[in-house]
Amino acid sequence: MEKKYDHKQVESNKYEQWLQQKLFQAGDLKKPPFCIVIPPPNVTGRLHLGHAWDTTIQDVIIRYKRMKGYDALWIPGMDHAGIATQAKVDERLRSQGTNPRGMNRDEWTKIAWSWKEEYAKIIRSQWGKLGLSLDYSREKFTLDPDLNNAVNEVFVTLYNKGYIYRGERIIHYDPVAMTALSNIEVIYKEEEAILYYLKYQLADSNQYFTIATTRPETIFGDTAIAVNPNDKRYNQMENKMVIIPTLDKKIPIILDEHADMEFGSGVVKITPAHDQNDFEVGNRHNLDRVICLNPNGTMNNAAGKYENMDRFQCREKLVNELKEKGLLLREEKITHSIGYSERSNAIIEPYLSKQWFVKVDELAKHTIENQKNAKTKVNFFPERFENVFLNWMTNIQDWCISRQLWWGHRIPAWYKDDEIHVGKEPPVGEGWVQDEDVLDTWFSSALWPFATLGWPQRLNRRYFPNNVLVTGYDIIFFWVSRMIFQSLEFNNERPFQDVLIHGLIRDKDGRKMSKSLGNGVDPMDVIDQYGADALRFFLMSNSSPGQDLRYDEDKVKAAWNFNNKIWNATRFVLLNTKDFPSPKHTFKRLSLYDKWILARLNETILETQKAIENFEFNIVCNTIYSFVWNDYCDWYIELSKFNLESPTTKSVLIYVLTEIVKLLHPFMPFVTEEIYQKFNNDQTSIMISNYPQYNKKLRYKDEINKVEKIKEIITTIRNVKQENKISNEYYLINQLNREELYLITDHQIEIGKILKTSFVKEKPANMQEIIITFAYGKIILCYNSTTNNNIDKEMLQKEKETLIESINKRTNLLANENFTKKAPPNLVDSEKQKLNEETEKLKLIEEQLK
Repeated sequence: MEKKYDHKQVESNKYEQWLQQKLFQAGDLKKPPFCIVIPPPNVTGRLHLGHAWDTTIQDVIIRYKRMKGYDALWIPGMDHAGIATQAKVDERLRSQGTNPRGMNRDEWTKIAWSWKEEYAKIIRSQWGKLGLSLDYSREKFTLDPDLNNAVNEVFVTLYNKGYIYRGERIIHYDPVAMTALSNIEVIYKEEEAILYYLKYQLADSNQYFTIATTRPETIFGDTAIAVNPNDKRYNQMENKMVIIPTLDKKIPIILDEHADMEFGSGVVKITPAHDQNDFEVGNRHNLDRVICLNPNGTMNNAAGKYENMDRFQCREKLVNELKEKGLLLREEKITHSIGYSERSNAIIEPYLSKQWFVKVDELAKHTIENQKNAKTKVNFFPERFENVFLNWMTNIQDWCISRQLWWGHRIPAWYKDDEIHVGKEPPVGEGWVQDEDVLDTWFSSALWPFATLGWPQRLNRRYFPNNVLVTGYDIIFFWVSRMIFQSLEFNNERPFQDVLIHGLIRDKDGRKMSKSLGNGVDPMDVIDQYGADALRFFLMSNSSPGQDLRYDEDKVKAAWNFNNKIWNATRFVLLNTKDFPSPKHTFKRLSLYDKWILARLNETILETQKAIENFEFNIVCNTIYSFVWNDYCDWYIELSKFNLESPTTKSVLIYVLTEIVKLLHPFMPFVTEEIYQKFNNDQTSIMISNYPQYNKKLRYKDEINKVEKIKEIITTIRNVKQENKISNEYYLINQLNREELYLITDHQIEIGKILKTSFVKEKPANMQEIIITFAYGKIILCYNSTTNNNIDKEMLQKEKETLIESINKRTNLLANENFTKKAPPNLVDSEKQKLNEETEKLKLIEEQLK
């Protein structure tokens, strides 16, 4: 076994071996089922750090459940990601000198499928590099024929129920990609802009209204101006006409509460085709809807002489014209939120368009009602996100599901003159033309938990509902909510029992990772440098449910160091037990330290199992880390060196190390498999070994108490030596209380060797002394020193202050009836014992200070 841990050597071939052994495949009907369906990554490129985090959490859960005896199924899959993938394919085609829109749809789609195959291979290799235990025999892609069948089934059924309709609505529109966008595909940025105050002249009068807008180019779509009906300044103006600036066109004054009397002049322009609020006002007053922009972001014929001019160029020219004609009263710099397309980075346009929508109010009501039933609801971890989810479902709006793309599920609707046919199969007869649009990617993703399990042909009820979904809080609205209401609608059942919400990955300074900041991290680069186990352990040990995670390379290095610590511990155990038949463990004649480490292992198992069942993976990792680094490596291995001839101690060394790698396996699959095989003669994988179980017979409370006192003695003496800069010869005098004397008398050989000293009965001549106090007595340290002639009074004073503060806190806690009556009795007793010990220690320190 190499002296230094080499992650590249350890991780090189294991994944392929696991695949060949079919260890990831589910289907053992003798075991209870457990299922996770992977949130599918986009086939647009390499996996990002957020996906590495997301999937590592899932892999930890699935490996843990597999070791707990479950038939654990983890279904892999990928998402076609309509807009994002089409943008990438188009970009590649343009770089090759090909105009993608100059191709026909079938030609373009063939190239897109080639892209998908290329990047699917990359994603699979990256999953392997991360060590994800996915059942590839069940892999799915959102454009697979069976999933397309599921999508069409849902669309047609909802259409026939009246839940899907086609109509004109204001949508988020990307004029570069020339498609509608979902809310999640719009990124809002606070930016400086100009607010233009325009002059709307009252027809047949010199009077005018001042109206402010940040988008003056939309005046060509104005069909009214509005004043509040309660505004006494203007409410007598209803039905009078005003003239649109620069145009010889009159529009009416209407009364509507949308106009805010307290904001600006209290008068607003109404542009129903280019603003969501104006669209609603227009509906209330039966106003025309004048579109003044082309789909590509240029002005149309409604803009007159500005036709075919880019919208921002038009703005610049129009503002100059307004100035020249005295119709621009003033300009004001403001900061406001501007929406950008996540994919093309174009400023989006609120745009009136005929699109397909899902009427979601009834679906939302069903979902909200289901959350009231504790047996059938989806459980959110942390619980606070259920309120976030319900608030959004309460205020949900109709969902625009059509996209002006080629890559995606084509809408199963056909047109012929004024007729429309919606069905899973094309209509019979000639002259029918299928809708050119595809469905929003989220529409197919919403069916993922059950479409991947055979629905609608035959839903595999063994694995449905899924047990848990792991995802970020940023897509609760856009994915989690839609999966829930679609599953309730089509299966009358929740899609998953639990949903574990995590946060976003940020850089070390808390900034969101982005290309513009240049602070992104490629997880594959991290694996190359530190290994998958180190990355995984960092990701799992540095965050809690619902919280953001800050990437810190120093902490990844610390995770690698932890790997190395375990590796070196393994080398020690192998070296000192090489002739020992490891399967034949014996726990006869256990030493004090053997009992202590077994008891501490037992406590660690209990704590980790409780935390892992509650998805508190940071607690699990930190608990195991503390036990491995401190208890096993720093203490037990050192203490075992005094008893290595004992078969029992050898047994304990191997047994505890084996249990450690089992506890760590879900988090660090590669190194734990490597170590496990060193002690496992039948060569079965650690993946299908039994997860450690709590054993009541191994509690050994008294032994834990004794060893903790021995550790305290050794640690305190080391600290006193360091603080007093004692590096030369020194001796110790045992003056512990009578009932605690055995701590030294029974163990002075190992204590002496560890501390590189010996115990004497009285102070040697010409030596100085330091009295070290404990709650159970004192030990005198005798030393030669030219620089330390007095007891370190300052150190004792600091210790006294710390003790007083702790005693006060414990006294107040024990005086609190809410604690003493509601806390577990063992916890109350523990606090009382600690208070007594600290009080005794304080008395000894005060005597020493005198």
